[in-house]
Amino acid sequence: MNLIENLKWRYATKKFDSTKKIPLKKLEYLKEAVQLSVSSYGLQLYKVLIIEDKKLRKKLKAASWDQSQITDASQLFVFCHYNERGDEHIDEYIQLAAETQNIPVSTLKGYGDFMKNSLSRQTDSEWESWAKRQTYLALSNLLMASAELKIDACPMEGFEPEKYNQILGLEEKGLSASVLATVGYRSGDDETQFRPKVRKPFERLFEEI
Repeated sequence: MNLIENLKWRYATKKFDSTKKIPLKKLEYLKEAVQLSVSSYGLQLYKVLIIEDKKLRKKLKAASWDQSQITDASQLFVFCHYNERGDEHIDEYIQLAAETQNIPVSTLKGYGDFMKNSLSRQTDSEWESWAKRQTYLALSNLLMASAELKIDACPMEGFEPEKYNQILGLEEKGLSASVLATVGYRSGDDETQFRPKVRKPFERLFEEI
């Protein structure tokens, strides 16, 4: 039942202790948790930027409603989705799957064609919505892994994606910022940590049919 206790412990941290850094070994653990996230078809059509540079984060803070977490946290994770649905993403996945599972690429051609056909049917709006949702699945793994290590985290949608794209040069890479997460260690001055967690009771949240 450690997962439930860890989830009860975590909260969206509003103030971080800027003097505390996440040890490298624990940061690698968080990265592996993100790497192991579920995703539609297993494609992982996103890239995650882990930003420590203070000058860069100061610029990003201005594009994040001036929220202090951006600069005070140990690291800033920026989850980015790909803007285009190019077949090369699927081809790369099929090649990686063949190498990892030690099977001929030809045996996976049917699955590759299925994915290409399925994604090609999406409108541009549907693609963008779908691609963004993939990053939230990865974000969830980051939050749970952070809680397990007693590392504080704050998922953040309060930012200007267009400005992030410009500052980080994402458009040139075919990417757009989807959602953020700051990770580190809570400040003793963060009053939010002392508030009881507010969640709907089971009888209002669930309906068993």
